[in-house]
Amino acid sequence: MAMSFFDQFASPLYMGIPLIAIAIALPWVLYPTPSTRWINNRLITIQGWLINRFTNQLMLPLNVGGHKWALLLASLMVFLITINMLGLLPYTFTPTTQLSLNMGFAVPLWLATVLIGMRNQPTAALGHLLPEGTPIPLIPVLIIIETISLFIRPLALGVRLTANLTAGHLLIQLIATAVFVLLPMMPTVAILTATVLFLLTLLEVAVAMIQAYVFVLLLSLYLQENV
Repeated sequence: MAMSFFDQFASPLYMGIPLIAIAIALPWVLYPTPSTRWINNRLITIQGWLINRFTNQLMLPLNVGGHKWALLLASLMVFLITINMLGLLPYTFTPTTQLSLNMGFAVPLWLATVLIGMRNQPTAALGHLLPEGTPIPLIPVLIIIETISLFIRPLALGVRLTANLTAGHLLIQLIATAVFVLLPMMPTVAILTATVLFLLTLLEVAVAMIQAYVFVLLLSLYLQENV
């Protein structure tokens, strides 16, 4: 029973073929394609308005050089939100519960921000490793600590997204199992537990959106340090 709770995080197979590729590609099919007409329907208008608001808010602290990342970060935000939301549906698979996928997003994008900083302003990029006014005896220790903290950033990005989504899915499954077990024996307690399950599901919807936003926001902050 304990192991079956983690079966939902295994990549599903069909005739020996992993279906994670379909789960990753499916979100892009669900979005309507903007037309060239002046008047669009309400869905496309709301979609464009939300993406524009998010992009403006994300690019606000960045200078002009960082605005080149607007399309990439906005697309990543929409992609992660859609995958996380679809993963809350019954009998679905959430690719972002896989640490390998999240690290595949985090490491290249973090490395790109570091390389941009080293190319455009190497002095300022290396200056982050040593705070100003550091006593001479502490310089080697602080350089080591700051270097370790720099390389931990992509790991923190991937683990944060994986851990929050995995914990939420496990908690939903545990409470749902408790509802089915308690329903024949104690219906009143089962109804109260089902109410808690409904509230938890609403919380997980918020977590799915917030974690996608935090992932992209932290990438924009790393970019801000290097442009």
